[in-house]
Amino acid sequence: MPKIPPSPKTGDKSGRPKSGKPTLRTIAELTGLAVTTVSRALGNAPQISAETRKRVQEVAAEIGYSPDRAAQRLKTGRTNVIAVLLEPHEEILGYGTSVMAGLARAMQGTAYHLIVMPNFFDGGSVDAVNYIIRNGMADGLILSRTEPFDPRVSLLLEKGFPFVTHGRTELSVAHPFVDYDNFTFAYEATRRLIAKGRRKPALISGPAGFTFSGHLLHGFMTAVREAGCAYEILSGIDLDSPAGAIRDRVRERQTEDDPPDGFMCGGEVCSLATITGMSDCGLSLGVEYDIVAKQTSHLLSAIQPRVETIYEDLTETGEQMGRILLHAIGGETDIAQLQLLLFPGPPIVNTDPGPAARNGQKHTSGKAR
Repeated sequence: MPKIPPSPKTGDKSGRPKSGKPTLRTIAELTGLAVTTVSRALGNAPQISAETRKRVQEVAAEIGYSPDRAAQRLKTGRTNVIAVLLEPHEEILGYGTSVMAGLARAMQGTAYHLIVMPNFFDGGSVDAVNYIIRNGMADGLILSRTEPFDPRVSLLLEKGFPFVTHGRTELSVAHPFVDYDNFTFAYEATRRLIAKGRRKPALISGPAGFTFSGHLLHGFMTAVREAGCAYEILSGIDLDSPAGAIRDRVRERQTEDDPPDGFMCGGEVCSLATITGMSDCGLSLGVEYDIVAKQTSHLLSAIQPRVETIYEDLTETGEQMGRILLHAIGGETDIAQLQLLLFPGPPIVNTDPGPAARNGQKHTSGKAR
């Protein structure tokens, strides 16, 4: 791009004012465009040609222009901010980083910026949502870890505040969401364990009260009932339990009568803890037991390639949530355009045929779904 000539009102080659920061008028003087045209070009208005938008944005970047958000809010009533209410949990490796990368991709080229608000409110998530709405901190909100009758969603619907959830609810009023099909994940993962010859699959369930936990349980139970096999839902732990607690419970269970020999794990931390607990008992993965797990990073495949995994793309989830929220903020009313269910891909299968094949046995995993 050619250098911007000095302006008599700026006094230096960068186009910066002698005092204060560059303004829309600064860009207008440097480009020879009207201030209103510059404003629309920076906002990616479709009425402005792509060439003009590119030119204005290049000049703005070169002189270090950034919008005055306080002035924008007074003028438009909008903050140009999207808030992400992040629920702290350790089971999903890289959750926040992956989702934020996807959201940033969706916001690229728009006027919107992201703020992350970890939920440390003593009164819970509803207080956090109320705080954001009451103080006008954002134009839209992203929530995770939904409950079947989530009070945060009810509040946002009542207030007419744009939002999208990562996860579904069972509320009678439809709302924007992006979700991963945990029913299908659990169903297919459990079927894989049964197909590998495991006589008694076990589920380490999701924490009680969350919608996805019910979906995991339903998928697991559908698979074992179709197969007519024994099963177990491990007591005393769930996916939110510390890794050490999962390890200890798995190890303890192996010292009791009729322990499970297959595990359906909803995350990588759970899988690694299970492997450690079984190893403490002298049991080998792929020999005495198997695991099929959800994977959201590539850590599990790298360090335990014998674990079969089904992938959940959290970056894609974040990008789709950002896209849907922008539509909601823009006034989209067709709920079909504001809801998305992401389906699991096929299991990443290891090369071990499982105990049934190793022993020359046939195994029936039940009728197809």
